[in-house]
Amino acid sequence: MFRLILLFTIIPLIELTLLIKMSYYMGIVYTISLVATTGIIGAFLAKKQGTSVLKEINHSLSQGIMPADRLIDGLLILIGSAFLITPGLLTDLVGFSCIIPFTRKRVKILTKGRLNKIISSGRFQFFSFNQEEDRTIDIIKDE
Repeated sequence: MFRLILLFTIIPLIELTLLIKMSYYMGIVYTISLVATTGIIGAFLAKKQGTSVLKEINHSLSQGIMPADRLIDGLLILIGSAFLITPGLLTDLVGFSCIIPFTRKRVKILTKGRLNKIISSGRFQFFSFNQEEDRTIDIIKDE
């Protein structure tokens, strides 16, 4: 619950403060232009990188290979795109770090480590929303 409060209240307040300070020092036109430009560039990069990753996923699946790394890339691109749509400087930094391939590799290493930790602790669960059978499937790492 604390993380949601942080995500939806404190971070937007910090972003708003940064944008107000930036517009005070650089001007409102420059600030709005910067926010709009990062949104446009982010959308372009997200589309380009997303299409590339989707092609690689399809290629792997056609060869019968599970594209686990590419699926994580796709997830990071989706998250990065959401951050880039949100106006602000900090969210743009996070968004670009999830979309640009060089920085996405580093974020992917952190993400995979976190996912492995969650899976090995047994906290990772899939929920079935099937009306006939409502069950929870736990993922247990084979040892």
